[in-house]
Amino acid sequence: MNYVIIVMQAVVGLSILNVWLIQNKRATKWRGGNASNIIEEFQVYGLPTWFCYFIGTLKVILAVLLIMSIWYPMLKETAALGLATLLLGSIAMHFKIKDPLYKSFPAFLFFVMCTLIAASSHIKLYF
Repeated sequence: MNYVIIVMQAVVGLSILNVWLIQNKRATKWRGGNASNIIEEFQVYGLPTWFCYFIGTLKVILAVLLIMSIWYPMLKETAALGLATLLLGSIAMHFKIKDPLYKSFPAFLFFVMCTLIAASSHIKLYF
């Protein structure tokens, strides 16, 4: 069992749950544009409010599945690839509105981690 992958699953899953369930109404330096909460952030991106709830629901479900995949490995690849896809969308939105590069760093970092998590089902990672 690769403990680095397990740690990444926990970090990504818990971080996404934190963003969407705890920090969603707070301003952070990572928010797109000058948004002070997650709804405003989606508005800055030019996306409707219903889409924020849709993406949020998907991210929460996939984050829970990623955490559950620590004990149920058959969930790992689907959860990790689903989150990686949504995180690419997050990065694209930051680029769309010409945010400074640092604002997309968390999404990029979690994208890389999700890609490694998904790949760990197929290849032996040596770390």
